[in-house]
Amino acid sequence: MAKQFKPETLCVQAGWSPKKGEPRVLPIYQSTTFKYDSSEQMARLFDLEESGYFYTRLQNPTNDAVAAKIAALEGGVGAILTSSGQAANYYALFNICEAGDHFVCSSAIYGGTFNLFNVTMRKMGIDVTFVNPDDSEEEIGKAFRPNTKALFGESISNPSLEVLDIEKFAHIAHRHGVPLIVDNTFPTPINCRPFEWGADIVVHSTTKYMDGHATSVGGCIVDSGNFDWDAHADKFPGLCTPDESYHGLTYTKAFGKMAYITKATAQLMRDLGSIPSPFNSFLLNLGLETLHLRVPRHCQNAQRVAEYLQANDKVAWVNYSGLPGNKYHELAQKYMPNGSCGVISFGLKGGRDVAIRFMDHLKLVAIVTHVADARTCVLHPASHTHRQLTDEQLLEAGVRPDLIRLSVGIENADDIIADIEQALKA
Repeated sequence: MAKQFKPETLCVQAGWSPKKGEPRVLPIYQSTTFKYDSSEQMARLFDLEESGYFYTRLQNPTNDAVAAKIAALEGGVGAILTSSGQAANYYALFNICEAGDHFVCSSAIYGGTFNLFNVTMRKMGIDVTFVNPDDSEEEIGKAFRPNTKALFGESISNPSLEVLDIEKFAHIAHRHGVPLIVDNTFPTPINCRPFEWGADIVVHSTTKYMDGHATSVGGCIVDSGNFDWDAHADKFPGLCTPDESYHGLTYTKAFGKMAYITKATAQLMRDLGSIPSPFNSFLLNLGLETLHLRVPRHCQNAQRVAEYLQANDKVAWVNYSGLPGNKYHELAQKYMPNGSCGVISFGLKGGRDVAIRFMDHLKLVAIVTHVADARTCVLHPASHTHRQLTDEQLLEAGVRPDLIRLSVGIENADDIIADIEQALKA
């Protein structure tokens, strides 16, 4: 389906193709388990000799249909849904890293992801080196070691809104024989398709624009199928050597381009179990059906709000790649010519205290620990999502202490601006 249709059609139609007499709308398969007629049938499923459903922790028809839709939108060969965006980030790396391994990561990433990589994964024996994404290829290349297994970055970083030079990062990763993993949550595949620029694996927090209504936490990993694991077999034994927990099956030999996603499903999901509920996947699918309509509206509204803020004398600075003169404007034009996302960051004259007072006076715009849904919302990362970081770490992650993250929704732009205006006056 992916080759035939454009993204708008895929949003509505991909993933679920009902046969005669089946429900037109994707059903919720709210069942933990599935029936078989013989013991032998089920045994073949457990040995990965046949595909099918036997237990929802591994696979579920509702979850799989939605994963297939996201894979089609990104142009990948396969995908797996997870219970959260953080689970997707963790699985994407843990699928190819183990204790004693190392990966390289852009320093401009979401605070929660920074903690996962910098604190929790280090406790598991997986080391990370953070690099400035704006550095040269040579400079970033110095971070690689013989045991480096991946390079990671966010297409648009949350909340610093730095645009990743995907082509540059892909070149660095491939020169060192490792895949590039890109978190594409903010632009979504409607505005950016990292595989077309050399990325190998894409992750999403589907909680954001994909769900779009703040109803369901979720994540997704999509594999392009383009990285040649066997060409670097010594680096990736988990994919290229026999898995004793499946009678010595080798994923690359048995599943070809589907090796990476199959291993994530059959091994990591089997053992760690971070699955979404079928009901949450059903809600995610409803969100995906209008993704192509909502994303342009988010971007149009954000552009208008960013222009208003830039012209306001109470505003110290505005960061939005849609503004000409923005540091990332040219990169955004290259990778996201139709718009970036609906998130703006800005600071007010007077710093952190003024920012907090401004937020407390907003009426239409809500203070929530969320971003990228239909309603306009606001957050002060230094006080909220990134409060575990020191001022030095904040600046390293591209988060200024006075930064306000404004997620512009799909309401009327005049109403959003009017609310900001009254709060600034107050």
